[in-house]
Amino acid sequence: MSGAPTRLLVQGHGGRMGQTIARLAPEFDCAVTATVGRGDDLRAVSQEWDVAVDFSIWEATAALADTCAHSGKPLVIGTTGHSSAARAEITKSSSGIAVVWSGNFSVGVNLLFHLTRKAASSLPLEYNPEIVEMHHKHKRDAPSGTAEHLIDIVREERGLAGDQVRHGRHGIPGERPAAEIGVHALRGGDTVGEHTVYFAGSGERLELRHIATDRAIFGQGALRAAKWVLGRSPGIYTMADVLGLE
Repeated sequence: MSGAPTRLLVQGHGGRMGQTIARLAPEFDCAVTATVGRGDDLRAVSQEWDVAVDFSIWEATAALADTCAHSGKPLVIGTTGHSSAARAEITKSSSGIAVVWSGNFSVGVNLLFHLTRKAASSLPLEYNPEIVEMHHKHKRDAPSGTAEHLIDIVREERGLAGDQVRHGRHGIPGERPAAEIGVHALRGGDTVGEHTVYFAGSGERLELRHIATDRAIFGQGALRAAKWVLGRSPGIYTMADVLGLE
């Protein structure tokens, strides 16, 4: 490799993903030159960086997006759990820059997204979709950002509304309608991340599953996105764009 390393501002540098990115950065010809932790003032952070990477808490993303927009620098968002209002605010404030926004930066998970879309569009409604995800006990949001994206994919391909997504079941919910997506979030231990999409039909069942065993896969994907987004036209991109899946 030639030239100077890509300089990164990492928000959430003290967390698991922030530490992973710092550890892996040299492998991708990157260097962490600025960091933001909880309670830090963004105005006091060094401006010696080329692209920002956010793996913090959803409440902190909007301020970083605004900083990037004023600096004219791209942003990679890996934080999940944003409300609809927060997503709209971030999208508006970052409209003049390139942003890669993904709930999961794993290459395998993004292939799972691609395959889920194919299955949801190809199989008849009689193949009932159920999405199950499991993460470590410290994860704050549920369902995960990855599961949320899987839900959106199935909804888009099946033409389903938001109220046709059922989060868990209890009591006597009645017979399962065909026009429904079941979603179940499991939490416990140190599970890095597991996602399974079921399409259950009569006489057969298709299962699309991804299991993450090492957090490094997310850091590798985020660093790949950070390199890719440099010089891109303003807009919101996904990891599928980075990988050329769409």
